[in-house]
Amino acid sequence: MKILFDGLRKFRSEVFDDHKPLFEELSKGQTPHTLMITCSDSRIDPNLVTQTSPGELFVVRNAGNIVPAYGSSRGGEEAAIEYAIEVLKVKHIVVCGHSQCGAMAALHKPESVKQLPAVARWLEHAESTKRRCEAIGKFDSETTIEENVLVQVENLKSHPAVSAALRKDRVSIYGWVYHFDRGEVTIYDPVRKHFVPTMEIKDRVDHNMEKLAI
Repeated sequence: MKILFDGLRKFRSEVFDDHKPLFEELSKGQTPHTLMITCSDSRIDPNLVTQTSPGELFVVRNAGNIVPAYGSSRGGEEAAIEYAIEVLKVKHIVVCGHSQCGAMAALHKPESVKQLPAVARWLEHAESTKRRCEAIGKFDSETTIEENVLVQVENLKSHPAVSAALRKDRVSIYGWVYHFDRGEVTIYDPVRKHFVPTMEIKDRVDHNMEKLAI
């Protein structure tokens, strides 16, 4: 715990004072522009990867960046998604998977979570991911991770608040995969129908980001 306490002291004595105007503004309320749904993996830092400040991202994290279809789970995901859409009025939603995801590896090796009943039950929400991989005959890590992002985007659209916001063109949804081993994010391109490195689509994003919405 010492490293955490040292961090707390440094934050209060150095970081907070250096960014005091930002924190004073945040004390008035939050207005994030993006809901990011990503994995609980400790190697992912959403604000670091996107170079955003506190208050810009509303983050939902769980094992495998899973979004249970509406009504299939009474977990906090439904509430967080609804709040982000209806109250915070986020304009964008990102479902972000990542390389070397243990949850996705377990889909093809259920025996690895045999002694983890809660994890096994949770991964049932990714059954469609497993079946899609079986349908195309690809069981490698990268394919599973990418297919899972697309499955969770589909599940996300089953949530009433999201469905209504999409109908009104009030929100856009994107699929990402973060490769922490090479510091790169690949983004699903609905035109090419596969994930593309960020720099390959930079000009398109700069001119019309909605072209990458799924």
